[in-house]
Amino acid sequence: MQVIAVDAMGGDNAPAEIVLGAVNASKEVNYKIALVGKEDVVKAELDKYQYDSDKIFIVNADEVIENCDTPTIAIKKKRNSSMVIGMNMLKNGEAAAFVSAGNTGALLTGATVIVGRIKGVERPALGTMLPTEKGFTLLIDAGANVDAKPSYLAQFATMGSIYYENVIGVKEPKVGLVNIGVEEEKGNAVVKEAYGLLKEKKDINFIGNVEARDISRGEAHVIVCDAFVGNVILKLMEGFSKSLLRIIKKELMASIISKIGAVIASGAFKRVKAYFDYDEVAGAPFLGLKALVVKAHGSSDHKDIRGAILQCSKFIEGDIVTKIAEKLQPEPKAE
Repeated sequence: MQVIAVDAMGGDNAPAEIVLGAVNASKEVNYKIALVGKEDVVKAELDKYQYDSDKIFIVNADEVIENCDTPTIAIKKKRNSSMVIGMNMLKNGEAAAFVSAGNTGALLTGATVIVGRIKGVERPALGTMLPTEKGFTLLIDAGANVDAKPSYLAQFATMGSIYYENVIGVKEPKVGLVNIGVEEEKGNAVVKEAYGLLKEKKDINFIGNVEARDISRGEAHVIVCDAFVGNVILKLMEGFSKSLLRIIKKELMASIISKIGAVIASGAFKRVKAYFDYDEVAGAPFLGLKALVVKAHGSSDHKDIRGAILQCSKFIEGDIVTKIAEKLQPEPKAE
């Protein structure tokens, strides 16, 4: 039985929420779960629950990489940290996937250095799911490559398409390129060149440029951009959605009539909330590595961790690493 390693010490709510999420996920996946962290601390949390000891075990790690640590220095100096030990489990074939809600910079740095890129992949990319009117859209790159060449964006499209098809289950997912207009001639030099590369690719269903205002409509299953643009989109959508919910709540509580309306419409509000539920697709996969690394949000609760582990299960079962490697293997050199 393959192993999914989980950083039990990473994140704002570690280890309590991490351990509970792992316990709940263990009942749904056909994989062992390794909780990597300070053994006595993790065991104290595990002892609060009933679980299958054949499916969950602890890997001791004496150190923790904190959010305030400098990524490169932390990876080099804290070799006995839960994050480094977890990624070394991937490197050594002791685990097939690793989930962490810890320091993002350290995780991305360590993943690239320790786990390593698939041969032929120019740059790994961070993908994250965004809720839309039609379900979820995969945003790639959401945080790994602030500066990207056109060829990177072309590879992101392939990796994102493979991921979406195998994890979400949509055949030939529609791929769009984030731009300031839908016309082919719009955008800067990088985006224009990337458009040409994407248009020629036979392994993706490229639908052209997608404007930011159309992302939430679900016009594409996969949207491609560099990490600078991707992170701006991600943070804007997160902030706007929270502000919108606060405004709605405030207005609903403004008068007796609106409060009565809120009670009447409570079922609809619950359905809307469920529609945008991230639980099943929690965590951002770092695509293009020799094994799966998933970055969970720093504030992840047990539902998010469970979702990230379930996502790992689908990734492994879909053999996504092999499929990406086959698509992006370098062309043989001419003799």
